[in-house]
Amino acid sequence: MSRSALPAPAAATADRPVAPGPATSAQAVLAPRAALPKTQFDWIPVALLVGLMLVAIPAIGSTSSWLTLTVAGLAMGFIVFVIASGLTLVFGLMDVLNFGHGVFIALGAFVATTVMGGMAAFADQNAAAALLAIFCAMLVAMAVAGALGWAFERVIVRPVYGLHLKQILITMGGMIVGEEIIKVIWGPRQIALPLPQPLRGAFLIEIGSETAAIEKYRVFASIVGAVVLLVLLWTLSRTKLGLLIRAGVQDRAMVESLGYRIRRLFVGVFVAGSALAGLGGVMWGLHQQAVSPQIGAQVNVLIFIVIIIGGLGSTLGCFIGALLVGLLTN
Repeated sequence: MSRSALPAPAAATADRPVAPGPATSAQAVLAPRAALPKTQFDWIPVALLVGLMLVAIPAIGSTSSWLTLTVAGLAMGFIVFVIASGLTLVFGLMDVLNFGHGVFIALGAFVATTVMGGMAAFADQNAAAALLAIFCAMLVAMAVAGALGWAFERVIVRPVYGLHLKQILITMGGMIVGEEIIKVIWGPRQIALPLPQPLRGAFLIEIGSETAAIEKYRVFASIVGAVVLLVLLWTLSRTKLGLLIRAGVQDRAMVESLGYRIRRLFVGVFVAGSALAGLGGVMWGLHQQAVSPQIGAQVNVLIFIVIIIGGLGSTLGCFIGALLVGLLTN
C-alpha cells in the first residue's frame, strides 16, 4: 500500500472528534501554561511616607531633632498599628464594625498596671528582668482581653451580624458598660504605669556637633510592632488557617461544604483581634506611663483615622496609615 493511499488521520476530518492519544497528552503537558496574574505592590503610599520624612528635614531645621522626632513618630505609629490591627482584622475578615474596640485596649492597660505593679521590684533589677516583666504583662493582658472578646462576640456582636448600624450602636453601648466595670474593679482615677528602670532614658547618637536622643522604650515598641506585622502577614497569606479565613469571607457556604466550621474560625478571629487590642493597650499605657478608664475611647479616634486612611480591612494599609499618623502627630 502506498503512502498516498493511507487513510486520513482522525484529526483531519471535520465530522469526528479527536480521541486523546499519547501524542495529544504529551502536547498538553509540554504546552506553555498561561501565567497567573500577580498582584502589583503599590509603592505610592510608601513613597508618601518617605516623602513626609524628607520634607520634615528643612521644616525642623536640626538634624538631631529631626532624627529624634522621626523615631518617636515611627514608634508611636507601630504602637497605634498594633492597636488598630485587631480592628482592621475583625472588619476585613468578618465585616463587623466594632466601636467597642476601646474596651479591650483599656482592659489590657489596666491588667498591665496590676501585673507590672506586682513585679515592680523584680523588673527594676536589670534589662532582662524588665523585658520579662513587660512580656508577662502583655501575655496576661492578651489572655484577659481575648476572653472578654469571646464573651463580647457571643453576647453582643453575634445577634447583629450583617447589620452595620446596629453594630455601631450596640458595640458602643458595650464599651460604655465595659468602662464602668473597669471603674468598679480598678477605680475611676488615673493610675500610673511607669516604665521599669532599665527601659528609661535614651540612646544618644552623635551627629556632627549635635546629639540625637532615641528613647529606649520607643525602640522596644517598634520591634514589637514589626513582629506583629510580620506574623499577621505570614498568617493571612502563607498558612492554611489564613487561606480558610479568606475563603470563608468570599464563599462561606462552599468552605462549610468542605467540612470546615467557619463560625469557629470567625470567633477565633474576633478573639485574636481583641487580644491584639489588649497588647496595644499595654504598649500605649507604657507609652503614656498612665492609664485611665477612658483611655480606650481616646485611642479609638486615632484607630478609626488609621483604618480609614489605610483602607478598611487592609493590614498593610493599616500599617502605613498608623506610621503617617504617628509622624504627623510628632
